Amino acid sequence: MAPLHSVPSPTFRIAVNGYGRIGRCFVRAIHEAGLSGHLHVVAINEPADLASIAHLTRFDSTHGRFPGQVAIDGETLILNGRPIAVSHGNTPESTDWHTFQPDLLVECSGRYGERAQLQRFINAGCPRLLLSNPGAHAHDVDATIVHGVAHAGLDPQARLVSAASCTTNAVIPVLALLQREFGLERVLLTTLHSAMNDQPLIDGYNHRELALTRSAMQSIIPVTTGLARGVERLLPELAGRVEAKAIRVPTHNVSAIDMVLALKKDIGAAHINDLLRAAAHGPCAGIIDWSEAPHASIDFNHDPHSAIVDGSQTRACGPRMINLFVWFDNEWGFANRMVELARYWLETTVA
Repeated sequence: MAPLHSVPSPTFRIAVNGYGRIGRCFVRAIHEAGLSGHLHVVAINEPADLASIAHLTRFDSTHGRFPGQVAIDGETLILNGRPIAVSHGNTPESTDWHTFQPDLLVECSGRYGERAQLQRFINAGCPRLLLSNPGAHAHDVDATIVHGVAHAGLDPQARLVSAASCTTNAVIPVLALLQREFGLERVLLTTLHSAMNDQPLIDGYNHRELALTRSAMQSIIPVTTGLARGVERLLPELAGRVEAKAIRVPTHNVSAIDMVLALKKDIGAAHINDLLRAAAHGPCAGIIDWSEAPHASIDFNHDPHSAIVDGSQTRACGPRMINLFVWFDNEWGFANRMVELARYWLETTVA
């Protein structure tokens, strides 16, 4: 995997649909990596007004100020001197994507997951789509890719690709490594996820589930999750052996996963830690990181890794039951994987 900061040619034209937390992090990650000349964001579609778009690009309560210049010229957002056309459509067809001639649309609104919905973007002028959410079903996308684990198998001719989810990107690199080395009999995952924008600050209605009607900043809230299905989609050999639950916690960013793993071999906690430490400093560098320091979640804000294994929290209950604790920045880590996946896909297509 080429390092994210190296800048080859040619230049690819990127469009972004949905400029919320992940959309803004995706664009910012391109600039922070020095890739804006290679992955040129030419268009953003976001229903919000341009003044708000520019303000939230310039100032971010979680990740700090944008590293560079943010300006407006008419209906154009200018980042570090590079113009980005901004539209405000509410449907795939309401933006004439043909006008911008994108090589790739990065779909970050989270509103679309079915193939028929995604096809509407292609019909409107986007030759291929990269989704920031899993497809509604496996057959709704041509591939679901966790970059750094299975991206080499991506067909350059694919048109609809999902980058899975932030949580899936955090667990798959670790599970794939342990499955390959030792074999996994059973997997139980508990996500401790920071608050998200589908939660109200104070109690308010939510159309999806009653738990999400409660104040995000006042409670620890169990919510539904499709993580087990996402893991089995990417590691089909574990089908029927994965279960997951999710709990929202009142923090603004950085999440964690508590993993309970039943292994097929007798392996102690020290051996597991040795393997994960070596992977973080070797073949999985940039994707998995390792630490044994006494951490709090804020330590990993703006951390670009998919998963940071906290070796101080590894536990063993007998020779085959292991408990791991993994931190991840659910915004920044995932946005960086999306940038890497977009770059890999486009470069492979022209290779």
